[in-house]
Amino acid sequence: MTRALVVIDVQESFRARPLWETISDPKITERVDRLVRLARQAGDLVVWVLHSEPGSGDVFDPALGHVRLMEELRRLDTEPLVHKTSHNAFTTTNLQQLLTGHGIRELTVCGIRTEQCVETTTRVASDLGYQVTFVVDATATNPVPHRDAPAGRSVAELLSDPRTLSAEEIIRRTEYALAGRFATIATVAELEAAAGPRA
Repeated sequence: MTRALVVIDVQESFRARPLWETISDPKITERVDRLVRLARQAGDLVVWVLHSEPGSGDVFDPALGHVRLMEELRRLDTEPLVHKTSHNAFTTTNLQQLLTGHGIRELTVCGIRTEQCVETTTRVASDLGYQVTFVVDATATNPVPHRDAPAGRSVAELLSDPRTLSAEEIIRRTEYALAGRFATIATVAELEAAAGPRA
């Protein structure tokens, strides 16, 4: 085993936010599940990552009960689960030690949010020497407000602001920023085709 799938922040916390209605792919769990099945079939390690902000009082506070995998996903008891408190999955966890202990040299990454936790994890992994595949259509994100936009605006106000960067544009820019520098960009279908027919 030299490869691992890292599933980042596909958690109920995001569904509990008003912004969920703007998510680029509300059915992201379907693509993530396909990647998980592919990894298990290949004998790859599957690592689950959840974002946690203890004491924050928001949807990422474990005390509120949203810091758990989205209900469509199932983790096996043998698959590690790590909780992070930073954007990337390495800085505040034992992820690197865990991967090293399993002899992992290649990572496939997916999850929520494309340009934030998934991208930063990809960049750090690349810096650490891992060969990374970024599965672009197994990520999801929300529109991002302009830096000068006032805080606390409603979803409608966010979407009506012409300066708001759309989720689709964020994904496109992230793909361009990572491709050939920090990761190989792939789709779920491409990885399935490369794996060949299922036994």
